[in-house]
Amino acid sequence: MNEAKKINIALLGLGTVGTGVYKVLKMQEEEIPRKVGAELAVKKILVRDLKKAALKVDDPSVLTNDWKEILDDESIEIVVEVMGGMEPARTYMMEALAAGKNVVTANKDLMAESGRELFDMAEQSQKDLLFEAAVAGGIPIISPLKQSLAGNHLTEIIGIVNGTTNFILTKMTSEGMEFNEALSLATELGYAEADPTADVEGLDAGRKMAIMASIAFNSRVTFRDVYTEGITRITATDIRYAKEMGCDIKLLGVARNTQEGIEVRVHPMLIPSTHPLASVNDSFNAVFVHGDAVDDAMFYGRGAGEMPTASAVVGDIFEIARNIRFGCNGRISCTCYKELPIKKMEEIESRYFIRMQVEDRYGVLASIASVFGNNCVSIARIVQKEKKNDAAELVVITDKVRERHLNDSLTIFKGMSMVKEIPAVIRVY
Repeated sequence: MNEAKKINIALLGLGTVGTGVYKVLKMQEEEIPRKVGAELAVKKILVRDLKKAALKVDDPSVLTNDWKEILDDESIEIVVEVMGGMEPARTYMMEALAAGKNVVTANKDLMAESGRELFDMAEQSQKDLLFEAAVAGGIPIISPLKQSLAGNHLTEIIGIVNGTTNFILTKMTSEGMEFNEALSLATELGYAEADPTADVEGLDAGRKMAIMASIAFNSRVTFRDVYTEGITRITATDIRYAKEMGCDIKLLGVARNTQEGIEVRVHPMLIPSTHPLASVNDSFNAVFVHGDAVDDAMFYGRGAGEMPTASAVVGDIFEIARNIRFGCNGRISCTCYKELPIKKMEEIESRYFIRMQVEDRYGVLASIASVFGNNCVSIARIVQKEKKNDAAELVVITDKVRERHLNDSLTIFKGMSMVKEIPAVIRVY
């Protein structure tokens, strides 16, 4: 074998993911020349604390806290951003691309918000911008959407794309825990951050769905276009009733390409226990894709963590290194060549599971049915559950209904004395 070309890399960040990337590159060191056709060398690592970072690397001389040292080094051809956050990550990536360097990132926040300007800069510089690790950790989904499934007209993506919330809902389902108890366990085991808001309120999943919808439907979707609703109001009672109906409750990201426009949302959903996504438990993620040629395909695996995420990052590094070898960087740039409208949430149709506490007396059921009927909401099923004091608990399942019509009904119920509380309104797949 001829002597392999040497390609220099810079890592921006040496936290959980950065350390994982460094480890994987070291683990693969002997095989890289044959896999890639080039040697890969980590020439510089940008860190805040040089002393702390020195404990994580073989050669502390690669460490720097000066971004210019990396930017001005023409021998560095690939910059790997694993520091997270919006700034200074966005500035560093823009400057790296402008300087003719290829970029790999795991930054879902940045790609969901500033993807267009980053892609514009990458296209202008004819360099690669790859971000497989930004969605679903170690599960390959970005590359399949852009390449393997490019021959399809994709119409739907449904995913469990947040491991923290899936772990919480799994514990609530299998062990009857309430939300706060399951969240405490997730925090104790390291699945949840000290501030779990981005996970439990659906924000993390919303950013991932914006990225996937943009690629799948070839039209720009940003995080602000995504309706997000978390799992903080889900109770063990809701999960038990769902099970009685042959369903599980999952936090799902849903993106559909309809004739009226793109709908993209994240919220809890009752899904039949026979659906493949219902069996995705604990911290695992899965993405279910429907296309006109492939029909249904599901991608499943570890959605986060040091090594699974590093696996996706290193895969992107290998791809860019191969492109450098053959002088063909920048082949696949932004794929958003359409400008499709975003469908308003109030116009989206769903079935609903509604749990209501009402007065236990005659005429109540008729009044509730009348409110629904007057607001174009058709009832598929209504069941009276246990009584508590002077209140009866009703579970209502609707047929498919527009969101605004259901909201009109709920507004009226809030003003009716016979309706004491509506603890749960959950969409049904």
